[in-house]
Amino acid sequence: MSLQACARLVERGDPDRFLAAMAAPPPARAVLFPLYAFNVEVSRAPWVTEEPMIAEMRLQFWRDVLGEIAGGKPPRAHEVAAPLAELLAPEDVPALDALVAARRWDAYKDAFEDQAHFDRYLDATSANLIWVAARHLGASAEAEAPIRAYGFAAGLAGFLRAIPELEARGRVPLLDGTPQGVRDLASRGLAALAEARAARGKVSKSAVPALFAGWRAEATLKAARDVPERVIEGKLDESEFARRGRLIWVSMTRRW
Repeated sequence: MSLQACARLVERGDPDRFLAAMAAPPPARAVLFPLYAFNVEVSRAPWVTEEPMIAEMRLQFWRDVLGEIAGGKPPRAHEVAAPLAELLAPEDVPALDALVAARRWDAYKDAFEDQAHFDRYLDATSANLIWVAARHLGASAEAEAPIRAYGFAAGLAGFLRAIPELEARGRVPLLDGTPQGVRDLASRGLAALAEARAARGKVSKSAVPALFAGWRAEATLKAARDVPERVIEGKLDESEFARRGRLIWVSMTRRW
C-alpha cells in the first residue's frame, strides 16, 4: 500500500517520471516510486508558501527524515518516509540531503550566484536522484560519471521547460536569458548527453530504467538550442505522439 501511495503521489505531481517508472520492470518500480515520491515532496515544498522561512521548515522536515534514516532510527510518520526508509542505505543519505539543500534556492527570489552555482543546483537536484536510483538498480561505481552527466542534461531540460513558471513566480532562473545565452546553455546540455551516451556501455542493463526519466531531454535541449525563444514562450513541449513514442522506444531498446 505504501508503494501505491508513492505511485499516486508521483502520478499527480510528476507525470513524466510516473510514465518513466511505469515503463520500467515491476521490480524497478519498487525503487523508483519511493525516490520519485520523495522528490515530489521536496521539490514542491518551497512552492506551497510565499514565506521563505516556512519553506525552509518544510525542507528541514525531509533533511530530518534523512538524518533518521542515516542513524538507523524509525522515520517520522509520513506516507513517503516509511517506504523511503525501507529502500535507502546510510550511504544514500548525503546525495539526497544535498538534493534537499539545493532546493533552498527555490524558496527565495535571488538569482544564481554564477555558473558554478547553477551547475551545482542541477547536479544536486537531478543527477543525485538519478544516480541513487541507478545504484539501487545495480549500477557500478564506474557508471557514476556517465549517469551523472545524463542527469545533468535531463535536469537542464526540465529546468528550461519550467522557465515561464519560474519567472511568473518572481524567480530569476537564467544567468544569461538572451537567445545566445539560452542556445549556449542548451548546447552544454547536449554535450553532457553525448558524453553520457559515449560511455553507455558502463551502465548495466539492470540500471537503465533509472535513466528512463530523462527521455525528453534530447528533444527539449535541441528545441531550445535551435529556437531559444521557445524557452521564454513555454513552447518546448513535443507533441503527445512524439513524447509517448520516444518513451516507448527508449524502454524497448534501452538506448537512452
